[in-house]
Amino acid sequence: MDILQIVGLGLIATFLVIVVKEQKPVFAFTITVFTGALIFLYLIGEIQHIIRMLESLAAKANVEVVYVETVLKIIGIAYIAEFGAQIVRDAGQGAIASKIELAGKLLILAMAIPILTLIIETVLNLLPS
Repeated sequence: MDILQIVGLGLIATFLVIVVKEQKPVFAFTITVFTGALIFLYLIGEIQHIIRMLESLAAKANVEVVYVETVLKIIGIAYIAEFGAQIVRDAGQGAIASKIELAGKLLILAMAIPILTLIIETVLNLLPS
């Protein structure tokens, strides 16, 4: 039922933004940012639960923690970049939002290189000489 609370909060905030936007656009944007941050904070407990579950699965599968942490960081970068880009886009700054998305993609690529290297080395070791 958490989704009902999140959607309810989103609908109330949207209504407030629509009403306030005509007279105080800055205040409307503040409501948008505050609502996004509140939803994110509400989900932190779920995020922690997911991280613990993935770490537990990795330990059971004998996967090195470094790789799981890297994948989790990559996922975090993707979500944070998307969240930031959406807020900037809501403020009417599409060009800056695109740059945030580009930065997120480049950081993801940089963090993925060790994992890609490991995959390529594993495949090469499986091939007959």
